[in-house]
Amino acid sequence: MAISINHKRNLASRAASRSRRQIRGRKKIAGSADRPRLVITRSSKHIVAQVVNDLEGHTLASASTMESDLRSFEGDKTAKAKKVGELVADRAKAAGVETVVFDRAGNKYAGRVAALADGARSGGLEF
Repeated sequence: MAISINHKRNLASRAASRSRRQIRGRKKIAGSADRPRLVITRSSKHIVAQVVNDLEGHTLASASTMESDLRSFEGDKTAKAKKVGELVADRAKAAGVETVVFDRAGNKYAGRVAALADGARSGGLEF
């Protein structure tokens, strides 16, 4: 399977480091029909989680802090990330997914990314 990440040359050092980590991770991680990929997209304000089957190119379940019910959720960004993890786990289980491969997309496994992973585990996903 080919990796579809553009090599961006003129990035700031922090973004370049994340890009290198993302490429390095995607060499090893691929989602299949029986074990799809749980990919995290993190911005400064929001976080998005998607369960993706890479063989077919379909998103099976998704959740984000931009949804209306989570916008009204009280708490800091870490608490919202944990809630997104629980929500994506519920939606993935409804789609028939029990185990996933965790793709942090070059983000460090700390803070909101770790909280989302803990929420998904507490919601019933195994990875």
